[in-house]
Amino acid sequence: MGHELKDTLHDYWSRRIQQHNPSYGETMTQDRFLHILSFLHFADNSQRCDEDKEYGRLWKLRTVFDKLNKSYAKFYNPSEHLAVDEVIVKFKGRVIFRQYIPKKRKHLGIKICKHCNESGYTYDMSVYLVRDSHSTTDDKTATHTTVRHLSSRVAGLGHKIFMDIFFSSPSLYDDMDRYKINSCRTVLPNRRDMPSDFGPKKLKLKRGDVRVRTRGGLTALVWKDRREVYMVTNMDPPSAGGNFYDNSNRPMKPNIVEQYNQHMDYVNNSDRMANSYSMSQRTFK
Repeated sequence: MGHELKDTLHDYWSRRIQQHNPSYGETMTQDRFLHILSFLHFADNSQRCDEDKEYGRLWKLRTVFDKLNKSYAKFYNPSEHLAVDEVIVKFKGRVIFRQYIPKKRKHLGIKICKHCNESGYTYDMSVYLVRDSHSTTDDKTATHTTVRHLSSRVAGLGHKIFMDIFFSSPSLYDDMDRYKINSCRTVLPNRRDMPSDFGPKKLKLKRGDVRVRTRGGLTALVWKDRREVYMVTNMDPPSAGGNFYDNSNRPMKPNIVEQYNQHMDYVNNSDRMANSYSMSQRTFK
């Protein structure tokens, strides 16, 4: 059904010449399919466990997600460069963790954080449950816990993970550094533990200017193009500060910015491929 999209479910069993495909009827009758679909569950409501302590808000689908993620890791080893980003799965039903993001093309739905490689293969994924007591503590936000969970399978293996502003903070770097995970990410200048002199009103930068600060193995960098770009990384030696232009009098990108632009699109590639085989249907309830 994902390969052959039709207007309604009934069209898959249609006898019309222009729509008829005998494989559906040979696999399962239409009435049988609709009967199963109307009662489809993945968890027994009468045996609901303590959702706050163990399963969180996704307890009805947790077993499905766990089985998928184990299969992803079992049958494929990811490449060196990986990306962590979020995608929106279109959904208009009533769940407490549904997201509304006006700037996204699919602005209403469920946010899924994915861990993908350069081919677009999803190595791990997690549903973003907003302020879920299972994933949020006093010193760690939900995004912090999500990234640590998604990167746990590649800890200490030499992989390089790229993330965007939504996930980034120096405290997350410190946590990942203890597990020997290399990372590179854009970051907001007002995040906690960022250099105190970083900020658009504190640094009087001209186009092409680069400023670098280091702390142990962590490098914080700001580069001015049309606007300031703030990044933190522990993958490469610290860049040199200064003002840099190429032979055509255009500002030169620092090496870490070029790497980020090259590898950060992996999750979008995965989302595009998944959307090509979508089976989104209006449910019965």
